[in-house]
Amino acid sequence: MFPTIQVGPLNIQAPGLIIIISLWVGLNLAEKFAKRRSYPADRLFNLVFISLIAGSLGARLFFILGNLNSFTGNSINVFSLNPGLLDPLGGLVTATLAAYIYGQKYKLPLWETLDALTPLFAVMMIGIGLSHLSSGNAYGMETSFLWGVDLWGAKRHPSQVFEIVASLITLALIWHDFSRVKFPGQIFLKFSMITLIWIILIEGLRGDSQTVMAGVRSEQIGAFVILAIVFFVYEKRLSNGETMSMGGVQNG
Repeated sequence: MFPTIQVGPLNIQAPGLIIIISLWVGLNLAEKFAKRRSYPADRLFNLVFISLIAGSLGARLFFILGNLNSFTGNSINVFSLNPGLLDPLGGLVTATLAAYIYGQKYKLPLWETLDALTPLFAVMMIGIGLSHLSSGNAYGMETSFLWGVDLWGAKRHPSQVFEIVASLITLALIWHDFSRVKFPGQIFLKFSMITLIWIILIEGLRGDSQTVMAGVRSEQIGAFVILAIVFFVYEKRLSNGETMSMGGVQNG
C-alpha cells in the first residue's frame, strides 16, 4: 500500500491524487466521445464541473449537520481538506440535483448525456479501485488461496486488484460499443449492468463489510435490486429502439 507520496517537502495523499487524475483522464475521454456523437462537449464539461463543486459542498455540509458536536468550538475544521470529513451520500444527492438543474436549464437530453458521461464513469471506477489499493481500504477477507496478499495482519483476497481488473475490462467492453449505438442510453445502461455484476461478485470477497444473512452483504442486495431495474430499462429501451428502427425502414 502507498497511502502517501513524498515529493520533496510535500507529503501528498495518494488516494486523492489518483481520483483527481482519473477524473481528468475520464473527462477528456468523455469529451472526445461527445464530439464524435455531435454532443456539445462544452456543456458536458460545465455539467461535470458544476456537479463536482455542488457535490463537494454538499458532502461537507451533510457531514457537518450530522456531526455538529465535532465542529462546536473548532469551526476551522469546516475548511479542512480531509476527505474523511465528507458525507458520500449527501455529496451524491447534491451533485445529482445540480446536474439535473443544469440539464433542465440547457435542455440536455437525459440518455444522450448519460452515454456521453459513461467514459468518465468507467475511468473513475478504475481510479476508485487504484485509490483503494493505495490506501488499503476495501480489503478482502482472509484466504488460503495462492493469490492471497498480506494485509492488515492476515493473508487476504486482493479485492482491490480484482476491482481494478474488472473496471478495465468494463471500459474495454463498452468502448467496443461506442460506434454501435442502437438507442440512446445503451452505453450507460450496459456499463451499469456490467459494473453491478462484478460489484456483486467482488463484494462477496470483501472483508470490511458486514453480512446481513447467510453471508450476503447489504451492498450485494442493493446492487441486485438496482441491476434488476437497469436490466428492465435496458430491455425496454432496446425493444423500443428496434421498433423505431424497423418503422423507419418501412417508412423509407
